[in-house]
Amino acid sequence: MSYNHATVAASTSPSGITIHDRLRNTHLDDIRRPRVLHPLENEGLRFLILENISQDAVAQFRGQGWHVDHLTKALNEDELVARIGTYHAIGIRSKTKITKRVLQAASKLLVIGCFCIGTNQVDLKAAARAGIPVFNSPFSNSRSVAELVMAEVIALSRQLFERSWELRTGVWNKQSKGCWEVRGKTLGIVGYGHIGAQLSVLAEAFGIRVIFYDVVNIMPLGSARQVDSLDTLLAESDFVTLHVPELEETINMIGAEQLSKMKQGSYLINNARGRVVDIPALISSLQSKHLAGAAIDVFPTEPGSNGAAFDDTVNSWASVLRALPNVILTPHIGGSTEEAQKMIGEEVSAALTRYLLSGSTIASVNFPEVDLRAIPADATNTIRICHVHKNQPGVLKQVNEALSPYNVEKQYSDSKGEVAYLLADITDVGASDLPRLKDRISSTEANIITRFLA
Repeated sequence: MSYNHATVAASTSPSGITIHDRLRNTHLDDIRRPRVLHPLENEGLRFLILENISQDAVAQFRGQGWHVDHLTKALNEDELVARIGTYHAIGIRSKTKITKRVLQAASKLLVIGCFCIGTNQVDLKAAARAGIPVFNSPFSNSRSVAELVMAEVIALSRQLFERSWELRTGVWNKQSKGCWEVRGKTLGIVGYGHIGAQLSVLAEAFGIRVIFYDVVNIMPLGSARQVDSLDTLLAESDFVTLHVPELEETINMIGAEQLSKMKQGSYLINNARGRVVDIPALISSLQSKHLAGAAIDVFPTEPGSNGAAFDDTVNSWASVLRALPNVILTPHIGGSTEEAQKMIGEEVSAALTRYLLSGSTIASVNFPEVDLRAIPADATNTIRICHVHKNQPGVLKQVNEALSPYNVEKQYSDSKGEVAYLLADITDVGASDLPRLKDRISSTEANIITRFLA
């Protein structure tokens, strides 16, 4: 076999070293490995973590060398206002309320982590205007909530809680009247998101027929069928389960009118949000025996800590609801499993860390989603600029004029409502230039927050 020497020469250096040899000598691992960035202005970041959030999240933050104050309880508004001014990040669950007043006192706050699905406990618009992205965990507890719903379906159908309570009080009451198998029954799911979809798969494994209603057309899993209206779902379902966010249009979406359209002897399950159901109307429907039972895990107002009373001082109808034997009441435990809390801790802590160390706002609920590819480990003279500003004309022109003496390697900007966010990587910036450059960008009229990462 003969070789074309010209071809061979083209693929080697004059010294006879091949392209592959040269690549091996440049340490590909160093090229591919991203550079770890750090804030230039506030290296000693301080975190306030509330409501007994997963220790995995606390360990993640402390592993970065950040200071973490970890409390097992929620703080009320006055307590937050008094404490939050020294913190750069806060982690909460559903009981802590981040109001506009709290945000006004949070002079150093950069980011908020909601270690749960919901974010209605945060004033999202006020946070965005202050340049503070909010992150949550919309999917990590989906399986836990779906399993709880299935447990409630079976418990309601078999009157499990009533029989258990009777026996605990010394009454033996073995009966089959009003107790049913779930096989062949119809489950109506309102809101076919991640929880609703997982629930439909579990329900079908029990031989349950599944229908669902959602405001958008969704491809169903298995044999589930989408219906065209909430009224249709209510009329056909033996069990109605709610999985919708709290929005203006979902507050009291299940009231007296909707309850009257449910089948006689059917059941209502709410593991979504407390204000989705008109509880006094539900109580009336249960007392009249139009509904056979209900399971409620969320309430319009909930106690702020474990061990606190759940009585009429919290919700005016609490004692009446508690007295109904055919109602399962649980203290907002839908996502309270070891697995879910671990995954939530990992997901939200990773999102907060990404934002603080790379500027990424991917998956933020109130912010434009902006990200840039990682800076290579060997690009030691590259600075990342994170610029949150008001969404108005002329801002990019002003910023780019400030950046014009330098090489802009990459840049991306997006807006959401009143707020816009720019990420830019620049090179060949001298250390003495950084304060002047930051001051120039921060002094623009539209500036909200400007951070440098290096």
